[in-house]
Amino acid sequence: MNPSLQASLPGASPASDRSIAAWWQAAPLTLVFVVFFLVPLALILMVSFWDFNEYELLPDFTIKHYLAIFEGCSNTEDLCVTLRTYLSTFKFSFLVWLITLVIGFTVSYFLAFHVRSNGMQTLLFVLCTIPFWTSNVIRMISWVPLLGRNGLVNQSLMGAGLIDTPIEWLLFSDFSVVLAFVHLYTMFMIVPIFNSMMRIDRSLIEAANDSGASPWQTLWNVIVPLSRTGIIIGSIFVITIVMGDFVTIGVMGGQQIASIGKIIQVQTSYLQFPLAAANAVILLALVLMIIWALTRLVDIRKEL
Repeated sequence: MNPSLQASLPGASPASDRSIAAWWQAAPLTLVFVVFFLVPLALILMVSFWDFNEYELLPDFTIKHYLAIFEGCSNTEDLCVTLRTYLSTFKFSFLVWLITLVIGFTVSYFLAFHVRSNGMQTLLFVLCTIPFWTSNVIRMISWVPLLGRNGLVNQSLMGAGLIDTPIEWLLFSDFSVVLAFVHLYTMFMIVPIFNSMMRIDRSLIEAANDSGASPWQTLWNVIVPLSRTGIIIGSIFVITIVMGDFVTIGVMGGQQIASIGKIIQVQTSYLQFPLAAANAVILLALVLMIIWALTRLVDIRKEL
């Protein structure tokens, strides 16, 4: 058959064949995404409108769980429990984001621009991943003998005569929670920023130096703008993880500090699944709004 005639037949277009092949290739990942992500989210949303008693879930449509979450928030004299808890969660997210951003940017800048050997870059980068060789719980517990009332830090300070009594706020406090978060999640900021910095054309930095720009001007006007994709990706990682974390706050806060993730975990343990689902939906909506706001700052798909 004439090739041109065959190409003109219906269903014989090469572009159509490639499109069908692309759909088949995407089908397995799409199925996994739907089954393990969209379906669970849809179930959580559905359960958030159900009722419950001490023994069972009652399939029904009610918004009383959402109303119960914000009960008392109309009082302008004092913040309700929900708003105080969200403010506490946002406080931890902001502090951890700021500290991990400073540390992550500094470490990435040093590895990318001050370490010339590729082998040494790889070695130092691997050293940064050492904390990930153990579980999060072990890394959190390792701070207890250091920061406790009779821990190494207090004993050293008392032995040096700098303090007379142990410092109480080193452990089971906001300080210990932020410290553990930074220890656990700084690597999530280092990796994307380092990846962005390694892709910067070094001739741009040389051009800035030849133009008489100071190191700080080069950093602020060249390196930071070209690293913003990594900064945004790292920020999304850190903020979303901290917003939903409850294990770190529970362990390092001595079960005394509230967060939205901790409230959801407690409600689940008491089998209050619709109430926990309603809290999860609100938290998810807030996290999605934060991610949307961050992605407005840079087109991540275009930059990658």
